[in-house]
Amino acid sequence: MNVSNLFSDEKVNTGRQVELDIAKGLAIIFMIFLHTIMVVSAYNASLSPNYNFAFSNVLGRPFAAIVFMFCMGVGVVYSRHSQWDTMVKRGVKLYLLGVLVNVFEFFIPHFLATSLGLDASAFPLDSGWLLICVDILAFAGMAFVLMGILKKFELSNKKLIAIAVVMSLAGTLLAGTDFGIQALNSIFGHLFGTVHGHTAFPLFNWFIFPVAGYVWGQYFIRAKDKSEFFKFWPVLLIVAFAYFYLSSKYWGGVFSDDVHCYYFLNTLDAVFGIINAHAVIGLCYWLMKFLPDSIIKLFSILSSNINNIYIAQWFFIPVTVVLISYFFRDLVLNDLVTTVLAICMLTISTLGALGYKKLRTSKG
Repeated sequence: MNVSNLFSDEKVNTGRQVELDIAKGLAIIFMIFLHTIMVVSAYNASLSPNYNFAFSNVLGRPFAAIVFMFCMGVGVVYSRHSQWDTMVKRGVKLYLLGVLVNVFEFFIPHFLATSLGLDASAFPLDSGWLLICVDILAFAGMAFVLMGILKKFELSNKKLIAIAVVMSLAGTLLAGTDFGIQALNSIFGHLFGTVHGHTAFPLFNWFIFPVAGYVWGQYFIRAKDKSEFFKFWPVLLIVAFAYFYLSSKYWGGVFSDDVHCYYFLNTLDAVFGIINAHAVIGLCYWLMKFLPDSIIKLFSILSSNINNIYIAQWFFIPVTVVLISYFFRDLVLNDLVTTVLAICMLTISTLGALGYKKLRTSKG
C-alpha cells in the first residue's frame, strides 16, 4: 500500500484502541517496578545486577515514561475535551496532583521512617524544595498548559514540531546549569536540568514527546490498515534499542547508570525515543492478537485509571517498604521478594484507584 493510500480523509480508528491501552498499561507496570526498586534499594536489598538493570535502566525508562508521555499526546487527538482552556485547566490540576505525589513520595515516608528510627535518607526533603520536584505528573501538567496555549493560536503541526525541537535543543544545551541558589535551581529546574533542581522531567527536554504523540495520533486515527501502519515495528524497535545501548555504553544515554543522562535526555535521544514509542505500540498491536479478553480488559482498566494508579503507588510503595523494613528487619529484599512486592503494589494501587473512581461516581 502506498503511503498516500494508507490514510483516510476521515477518522477511522475511533473509540478505545487496544494497542494504546496495552502500551499505557505496560508503562505503569514498568514504572511501579522501577519505583519499588528505587525505594527497596535504600534498605535491606540484594538485587542482582541484571534484574536491576532490566527494570531500572531499560524497561523503567524509554519503555515507561516516554511511552506514557507519547500516549498522552495521542490522547489529546481522541479526547472530547481538547479545547484549549480545558487543557490549561487540566494542566493546572495535574501539576497540583504532582505536588501531592511529592508529599506521598518524600514527606510522609520521611517522617514515618524517622519516627520508627529508620534511615530516612531515601526520602530527602531538602528544606522543603522537594515539594515542587518535577515528576511525571507535574511535567504532564506543564505540558498540558503549554499545549493548551499553543492550541489557542491554532498552530500547524509543523510549527508545533519546530517549537518542540527548539525546546529540546535548548534543554540539551542548558542541562547541568547551576545558578548557585537553590530557589533558582528548583524554579528553573521546571524548564531544564539544573544542578540539585530536583527535576526528573524538565519541560524543555520532554515536551517533544506529547507533541510527537499528538501529531502521530492525527495519522493513526486515520490509518486504514494498522498492519501496514505498524509494518516496520520490529526493525524500529531493534534500531532504537541498539541506539540506547550503544549511546549509554560510549557517551552517556538513557540506559546509563547516571540517571541524569535519562532525565536530561538530549534531542537525539528524544528522536530515538519517539521511534521506540511507535515500535512499542506496534508491538502491542501484534500482542493483542494473542492475548485473551481477560488480559485485554485488565490493560484497559490500567490505561483508563493510569493517573490515579500512579498517584496511589507513590503512597503505597514508600510506606509499605518502610513498614516492612521496621517489622521484618531480617527480610532480604532480593529479586523474588521485590517482584512480589511490586505486583502487590500494582494490585493495591489499582484497587485504590478503582475505589476512588467508584466513590467519585457515587457522589457525582
